[in-house]
Amino acid sequence: MLYFASDYQEGAHPRIMQRLLETNLESTEGYGTDAYCTQAKELIRSACSCPQAEVHFFIGGTQANATVISAVLASYQGVISARTGHIAGHEAGAIELGGHKVITCPEQDGKISASQIQDLVTQYEQDGNRDHLVMPGMVYLSQPTEYGTIYSLSELTAISEVCRKSGLFLYVDGARLAYALACPDNDVTLPDLARLTDGFYIGGTKCGLLFGEAFVLTTPGRLPHFFSIIKQHGALLAKGRLLGIQFGELFKDGLYTELGKQAVLYADLIRSALSSKGYVLPISCPTNQIFVTLEDAQLKALEEHVVCSFWEKPDACHTVVRIATSWATTQEQVNSLIDLL
Repeated sequence: MLYFASDYQEGAHPRIMQRLLETNLESTEGYGTDAYCTQAKELIRSACSCPQAEVHFFIGGTQANATVISAVLASYQGVISARTGHIAGHEAGAIELGGHKVITCPEQDGKISASQIQDLVTQYEQDGNRDHLVMPGMVYLSQPTEYGTIYSLSELTAISEVCRKSGLFLYVDGARLAYALACPDNDVTLPDLARLTDGFYIGGTKCGLLFGEAFVLTTPGRLPHFFSIIKQHGALLAKGRLLGIQFGELFKDGLYTELGKQAVLYADLIRSALSSKGYVLPISCPTNQIFVTLEDAQLKALEEHVVCSFWEKPDACHTVVRIATSWATTQEQVNSLIDLL
């Protein structure tokens, strides 16, 4: 079987595994206070050109999202998200469990705009019954989006300006950030994210690590007692050095960039093959995710050899599936998939 369902099906990059093995029997402090975490944080600050940033490690993306959103928002506030945002659709109500409403708005290919955010804020401010409503307190974006699309620098700048004018905390989910940064169409850098957002996380789970995400809080002290809040949410790893070791290796010698580029290159090859064979690609995205519409008979035949992700059924006879490349995808796997298609 060929596995193209997601970008976290394999274990970890061999360099990561080797470094974990080399340090396995060392004794270190716990909870991320060790030298490996300190070094990894410095590497991340340097990559983001944000020397003052706080960096906090999480085991996974849902823990990061739920913890950050809970820490940012007051009890009467909610977070603005695209209808298709991960926190709105694929986190089993984790944000609502924390006591906060996800305020969804329509998206265009997974993205929301500065004008939509401004409209939501204006509607709230002008509503005579606003004291009975959930106040927008935060904006959630993902880069890339759930549809593999990316925010341009101009789009992100416009959103940042609205958020700062309105006092909204701008937060970016970077679970697949490596694949956005590696995309030839992309013009947003890590320093841009550090400059334009209040916080974002760099995903490791989907780019070469066994597990782990690194949350970058661009203004130190913005979230008081955040260490304790992480602990409250069950998101603080006692053996924190496991995260520091992995991120330290990921940000050495350009490995993070290299892994993202490889996945995007292979995704482009698959996209090109699909287009040349007349397949319908309902969403135009430049990253490591490919969405294709298949007749149900085609899908049944393909599923005998390939594992991909169900996305939606546009009608009774067709299915949209997602094919995802990853840091571990090989040329041989891509060639085999193209031959089957």
